[in-house]
Amino acid sequence: MPLPLSVPDLLNRHRPADDRERADAERVRALLAAGGDPWQRALPLHLTATAVIVHPESRRVLLRRHPRLGSWLLVGGHGDPGETDPLAVVLREGREETALTDLVPWPDGELAHIAVVPVPASDREPAHEHADLRFVLATGTPEAVRPEHPGAELRWAGVDEARGLVVEENVRETLSRVRPLLEG
Repeated sequence: MPLPLSVPDLLNRHRPADDRERADAERVRALLAAGGDPWQRALPLHLTATAVIVHPESRRVLLRRHPRLGSWLLVGGHGDPGETDPLAVVLREGREETALTDLVPWPDGELAHIAVVPVPASDREPAHEHADLRFVLATGTPEAVRPEHPGAELRWAGVDEARGLVVEENVRETLSRVRPLLEG
C-alpha cells in the first residue's frame, strides 16, 4: 500500500479536470486553511472520502444504495475521530460497507476526483456539504461482497450501466474517469 499522504499533498498532486473541480479543490484548501479538524461532522463543509470499487478483470464497478437518500452512490464516507489519511478512511469504510477484505488502491492511490456535494437535512443533522475526496479501489474477489445491512444493497455493473443507475451528475463524472482505467 502507498505511504499515507496528507490532504494538502493529495491536492497538490491532483490535476482538476475542469473549472468546477478546480473550484471544489479551492474550497477544500480554504477548509484546511481555516484550521481545526476538517473531518469534523459538525462543520457545514467537512471532508469525506469515497471510492469507486472496481473488479479490473471483469471491468465492473460496485455501487452502494444509500438507504437515506434512496440513490446509488459510491462506497465510503466520514473519517472517525483522529483519522487524517483519506485513503485509510476510504479503505476502512470500504471494508465495513462491503465485507471485501482485499481492497487495495488502484491503480496508484492518487485522487481520482474532488467534488463538493450537498447533503440534505435529516432528523439528525442540518443540511451541509461534503468535500469528497474520491479514489479507486480494486478487489480480486467480487463474489465476496456483502452489504453491511439489508438496506444498503450493493450492485456490480459495467461503467455504462452504473452511469445509468446513478442520478447525481458528480458521481457519473467520477465513473467516467474510471472507464479509461478499466479499458486500458
